[in-house]
Amino acid sequence: MPALRTIPSKAGADPLPSPPREVEPRPATGHLAKAVRRNLTAHGFLIGAVLCFAVFSWYPMIREFLLAFQKTESGRSTWVGFDNFRTVANDPAFWQAWGNTVLYTAFALVLGFAVPFVTALVINEFRHAQGYLRLLVYLPVMLPPVASVLLFKYLYDPGYGLLNELFDLVGLPAQQWLQDPDISLLAVVIASTWMNMGGATLIYLAALQSIPGELYEAAELDGAGLLRKIWHVTVPQTRLVLSLMLLMQVIATMQVFVEPFLLTGGAGPEGSTTTVVYLIYQYAFSFNNYGAAAALGLMLLVLLAGFSAAYVKLSRTEDE
Repeated sequence: MPALRTIPSKAGADPLPSPPREVEPRPATGHLAKAVRRNLTAHGFLIGAVLCFAVFSWYPMIREFLLAFQKTESGRSTWVGFDNFRTVANDPAFWQAWGNTVLYTAFALVLGFAVPFVTALVINEFRHAQGYLRLLVYLPVMLPPVASVLLFKYLYDPGYGLLNELFDLVGLPAQQWLQDPDISLLAVVIASTWMNMGGATLIYLAALQSIPGELYEAAELDGAGLLRKIWHVTVPQTRLVLSLMLLMQVIATMQVFVEPFLLTGGAGPEGSTTTVVYLIYQYAFSFNNYGAAAALGLMLLVLLAGFSAAYVKLSRTEDE
């Protein structure tokens, strides 16, 4: 009997390759419109931020640059070249304002830069109630500047002020805090430090809490005391934050205006608290000389920009 041949089933056979189908390219305009719709919210926020910077930052800077070389009278502006700069430089209050501003910055670096860091070190040592301490330190920042100034005017009052009362208790003579040209600027620095130290303290505290505890344990095993741990562990680990806060401190204190204006009326006794920004305010709103005000503001801008550029250059050199 002959053997039966098996015919391979079609299911087991290899399927024939189907011809490739042509894919129609999507129109570029449709893809772009879809991407725009998808990111419409992000573009809206971006456009709003750009407009805010353009209206409130870039335009005033450009306008100030133009005004520095113009003289405005009866609503008409004429180019005068560097006359505004010569007018400002020949003002007797010019060099006094710069000297007071530099001295204020130096005092602020000693107090306003060191006190928040020390306060953060102390708060960091507490294991409980840190939230209450942070709130207590930041509370002066939340107060309106006028309220803080009224508080310090009461403290500095030569007759019934709290500071002179404390001086009397320990046998020290009373001081004319805001009336004495020798100490009025220091009194303004003390008030400004108390009013603005909260934000810097919280930044330092966040940097301290990011330091690994193993570093302090290793320093203790090596026999390091408190000061050596701060110098060899805390300061190197927070170097970037310290350097950035130093830059921001210098920029902020070189533009000080609110504290001396509210405490001493701006100029102070014998011009002892006249700052560069207050002199700009006088040129603009007391003398109606907007060109001189813009020229002095441009000088301050160039100085701070140069300081910032030097800081960035030195920071890059140290990192390398």
